Amino acid sequence: MKNPIPIGPIMIDVEGITLTAYDREKLSHPNTGALILFSRNYEHPKQIADLINHIRSARKGPLLIAVDQEGGRVQRFKEGFTRLPPACRYKDHPDLAEQAGWLMAAELLAVGVDLSFAPVLDIDCGISEVIGDRSFSEDSTLATQLAGAFRSGMNRAGMAAVGKHFPGHGAVAADSHLALPIDERDFSEIWEKDIQPFKKLIANGLEGIMPAHVVYPAVDDKPAGFSVKWIQQILRQELQFNGTVFSDDLSMEGAAFAGGFSDRAFLAQEAGCDMILVCNNPKAAEEVLDALPIKTDPLREHRLKAMLGKPQMNAETLKADTQWQTISQQINQMTHESA
Repeated sequence: MKNPIPIGPIMIDVEGITLTAYDREKLSHPNTGALILFSRNYEHPKQIADLINHIRSARKGPLLIAVDQEGGRVQRFKEGFTRLPPACRYKDHPDLAEQAGWLMAAELLAVGVDLSFAPVLDIDCGISEVIGDRSFSEDSTLATQLAGAFRSGMNRAGMAAVGKHFPGHGAVAADSHLALPIDERDFSEIWEKDIQPFKKLIANGLEGIMPAHVVYPAVDDKPAGFSVKWIQQILRQELQFNGTVFSDDLSMEGAAFAGGFSDRAFLAQEAGCDMILVCNNPKAAEEVLDALPIKTDPLREHRLKAMLGKPQMNAETLKADTQWQTISQQINQMTHESA
């Protein structure tokens, strides 16, 4: 029997609800290590579970399956899943933050998804519309408590957490999907406010972090996700984070400063990103897969394998579970109140 293909450093996506020959070719590339799913890939729970099974079969080795399912404006799977409220709503229902994290993770794990890019650890400074109600709070202490509870629920279900967007995206007006935001604040202000949720959750074993496509000139002229200072010096050394670093999507405008897609990928990897996301641009993903050298990295592979989900129930068992039934009803009611 052939050895499985090692987990690679690139996260890609697929076009539709079934796999094409082109998708299978990219999935079998040695540099592929993960796949992110979007609303366009989803019809209903059975369909997405079947698609994930086909994706894993095409890879013939360990592969992370991810989705953005934080709730509110950012929930890719809706029909057949509990509708989750925006994170800001947990301020009024703090007792439900841990249970919502469990519910979100349990529902995804039951169909074969390993991780959701959550929780959002950005502080709402009343400036960033792209963050806004995705933040747990404008208060750093409260945001830390609620996000920590949400993460605990995810862990209880068997899912690792990814805190984003380090060191904080909440104090810039520009949307990094469309522009390169610049946060002109002093490092001391960023450290004392925005970094605190990351610091506290890292101390509690946070498994993954996604840096922001934001420039903080007080520290570096490169965005955090491309910065040795931010990732290796501040995140790894000062904050002692030893988990997985996921780049934000290299297709975003906030990454364009680095040049073409291959240049962006090289810079992100050199800065210290373990997994590099190239989404919604199949040709760019193909370019990056072919451009990055194929090499083994035992530490990176160890970090990435630690992000694989540990499902406790399948979809049928979950829906019959009284805990799921109770929490789903509570969260649905909470979401309806916030609509």
